[in-house]
Amino acid sequence: MARYQFEPFDYVTPPELSGAGSASAPIIIVGAGPIGLAAAIDLATHGVASIVVDDNNVVSVGSRAICWAKRSLEIFDRLGVGERMLEKGVTWKLGRVYRGDREVYNFDLLPEDGHKFPAFINLQQYYVEQFLVERCADFPDLIDLRFRNRVLSVGQDETGVAAEIETPDGAYMLRGEYLLACDGANSRIRRQFGLDFEGRHFEERFLIADVEMDADFPSERWFWFTPTFHPGQSALLHKQPDNIYRIDLQLGPDADPEEEKKPENVIPRIEKIVGGRPFKLDWVSVYSFNCRRIDRFVHERVIFVGDSAHVVSPFGARGGNGGMHDVDNLCWKLARIVTGSAAPDLLESYNHERVHGADENIRNSSWTSRFMSPEPGIETAFRNAALSLAVDTPFARRVVNAGRLSVPCQLTDSPLNGRDDDVFDVPQKVGMVALDAPLSDRDDNATWLMSQLGGRFVCLVTGEAKAPAELPDGVELVRIGRGGFGDAEGRVQERYGDAVYLIRPDQHVAARWVAPGAADIRAALTRCAATITA
Repeated sequence: MARYQFEPFDYVTPPELSGAGSASAPIIIVGAGPIGLAAAIDLATHGVASIVVDDNNVVSVGSRAICWAKRSLEIFDRLGVGERMLEKGVTWKLGRVYRGDREVYNFDLLPEDGHKFPAFINLQQYYVEQFLVERCADFPDLIDLRFRNRVLSVGQDETGVAAEIETPDGAYMLRGEYLLACDGANSRIRRQFGLDFEGRHFEERFLIADVEMDADFPSERWFWFTPTFHPGQSALLHKQPDNIYRIDLQLGPDADPEEEKKPENVIPRIEKIVGGRPFKLDWVSVYSFNCRRIDRFVHERVIFVGDSAHVVSPFGARGGNGGMHDVDNLCWKLARIVTGSAAPDLLESYNHERVHGADENIRNSSWTSRFMSPEPGIETAFRNAALSLAVDTPFARRVVNAGRLSVPCQLTDSPLNGRDDDVFDVPQKVGMVALDAPLSDRDDNATWLMSQLGGRFVCLVTGEAKAPAELPDGVELVRIGRGGFGDAEGRVQERYGDAVYLIRPDQHVAARWVAPGAADIRAALTRCAATITA
């Protein structure tokens, strides 16, 4: 199977330098990686224009972020690329943990049916970026994508932001109402603002090798503690599309990155893992990592999104997925603000909710790192005891930490949450992402609940609950049962019961009632959306 072919994107002289006048858009996005591109598309679905600038003109080299969780796939689906990613990616939900050559235990990340998307797919970041760039082309009047446009500096005042941009044809100024810094862990904008990451740096070094080979390894996540092929360290293997396998090898804190990346040092390590199979090295990198974030993500009109705001270890797939959760949380709020339907104070909820999400990811990622690289003494003894007990003792398996994999962040303490008539014995709670379920429409065509939610406020009425007599402007009714969508497998009843829910544009539950009136819906909407009324 052919490898991905890296083709540069065209550089086009900006209108500010070509004599065609100055383009304008309310939002400037710095960085055309998955996070910046997804933000542009999300804003475009709300009718908000953006200009995206990136100093490069090619997708990311190397697989980089590869594990995309179910929640991120639901977001990508809302943005129009989820099914394409699912078709290309390698689907998996089973993980196996080994100590030496012996399997300690395995786990199923999505044991129940009734969801459109699987627990995870593996898909190289370059494919994700390519799909998103192509999706941007569907919004020619709303997304202006500019490659080889490098941000030199950013300024702001009470009226908006200004960015100085350097191109092969010279420099120009770009102005907008808000700027999203999606420029990654080495963010130039974060450095300009003097914002330091707070948290912990881990000295441990790891080797990433993308290997092309024909193999019959199943589509599973394999993690080894102290394998015989790599004594005293840890290792991880993931299958990717195009016969590419991701192999991570712990090297220790004293490893020389330049030496370890040399093929004559990498190839013997890989041979010990894959045996006599022929293979080719596709990409190699050596890294150490941080578990850190900046204090605040919103700095007046400059907003930090993804790795520019927070970084974690790659174990647990919380980096790229966490960035997608940022986009999902931010863009509907920003769209309401720039279109004049919500107060700017709504941005503070992005800071509140996503700082909470980042802290959750950092906490889990830090524990993973300490379990993988314990300090001598008590930590090492605890790690070894947990691995020994986990073979035969289910409770000990909860302690073993080979990467707590990304799950949706629960916003149970969000200031946007409204009333909760908490009398339902169902999994769905206020503050959670809505749970998917299979549906049938009136023509008996199969569809999914999550396909009916997202992008706008929805009043979801399930089972025998009664819909309010009227709804506020901007809230759409979705009825499951009693003349609405059919509950194809009974999953809606199982997960939601007989209730009325207010669902946010990012598919989180904002409020829940037994039998609300129109005033209840209106009050919850005003609280959640910082609505400006005439």
